[in-house]
Amino acid sequence: MNAEKISVIIPVYNEGKTIADLVSKIKTCYPDFDVIVIDDGSIDNTADAAQTAGARVYSHPYNIGNGAAVKSGIRVADGDILVFLDGDGQHVPEDIAKLLRYLPQFDMVVGARSMGGQASLGRALANKAYNWFASYVAKFPIKDLTSGFRAVKSNVARNFLYLLPNTYSYPTTITLGILRSGLSVKYVPIRILKRKAGTSNIRLADGVRFFMIIIRICTLFSPMRIFLPVSVTLFLMGLLNYLYTYVMQNRFTNMSVFMFVASIIIFMMSLISEQICQMRFERRATPRPVRVKEPDDNSGRL
Repeated sequence: MNAEKISVIIPVYNEGKTIADLVSKIKTCYPDFDVIVIDDGSIDNTADAAQTAGARVYSHPYNIGNGAAVKSGIRVADGDILVFLDGDGQHVPEDIAKLLRYLPQFDMVVGARSMGGQASLGRALANKAYNWFASYVAKFPIKDLTSGFRAVKSNVARNFLYLLPNTYSYPTTITLGILRSGLSVKYVPIRILKRKAGTSNIRLADGVRFFMIIIRICTLFSPMRIFLPVSVTLFLMGLLNYLYTYVMQNRFTNMSVFMFVASIIIFMMSLISEQICQMRFERRATPRPVRVKEPDDNSGRL
């Protein structure tokens, strides 16, 4: 690992009160690491604070999304290993070494939060449900689907660049994509600190929307794991309805016919979707080279 170049990517939005301290700690612990701060259109002093602390700064002209900032970081970084962490000060820079310890044996190493490390009980329960659902789809025990603290090989990250969304669901997408491709993932327990300033940009009202995003992403990577239970459920409901009406009324009702037909249609759709999914994974997007203006001697800002 000593010969590998490490790039630390920090997507931020209005984190001017915490980003300088975070960058300084990373530079102190790992002076050879390239620290890149992606300012996603902040309206405070985030970019200037990060630059002063010694990071390279790449700024979006306006707020696009956390996932978009991560994608910009992947394009800009030139490290062999990419480390992602949040800019709110909750991740401990010393834990980066824990992740790097398992590279390059694994393709991606993710920092897994404990139940006590979640922002709230509701968030912890929701993440538990997300983890269970994603584990079912991926056939792999996923311990923290939404963790933003992870280290991944740069060539692997660039292979999935074209699939990453602009929103907070990028960890879900890259995790399921890597597992679906037969690559390896390792989960490592990490510490989580309380936010020193500001509030989370994720609200409770986003829970249902985020769950729908996860369903869509799971359907994208393993459609039969979603379609097949629905098909089987409809078939069983049609069978039970048929048995009931046959015994009670001695007839075969239209409702039973509808459920049987719907079950067959959904099953055939799952077969087609699975084939399309397999064809998509047989190709890999080639990352486009990004021309980045390097900082001059007096500035760390791009």
